[in-house]
Amino acid sequence: MWCHRPHHVHHTSSEKVQGCDLHEGEFGTPGVVICWRYVHDGKAKTAKQVVEVMDHEKKSITFKMLEGDLMEEYKSFVITIQTSPKSDGKGSIVHWTLDYEKLHEGIGHPESLLQFFIELTADMAAHLRKET
Repeated sequence: MWCHRPHHVHHTSSEKVQGCDLHEGEFGTPGVVICWRYVHDGKAKTAKQVVEVMDHEKKSITFKMLEGDLMEEYKSFVITIQTSPKSDGKGSIVHWTLDYEKLHEGIGHPESLLQFFIELTADMAAHLRKET
């Protein structure tokens, strides 16, 4: 879903993600630029990102932040999502890696954003289980 249908993520967690718009390129290809509309910590936010890496073999995707609310606190922000199938074949384990540089030491670590991603992953898993 993250690679080829990010615009469907809001169907899995509409309280967190309101939409994903294509700005440049084509979904499913590296270099595509997308803009997310989401709610984090009770506030409506946006994130414009470019997909830097899409590795189907490793089941990973890397988004680099270009614009949006996170850039008010961070010089750079890169999100990598990697999915590993469970050994029993029932579901997957999702790893989120946040690589960021704060604008200054007064800025906190994005712990609530990591919690947001954990909850979003759980919502997506529940949605996908309903489809099967």
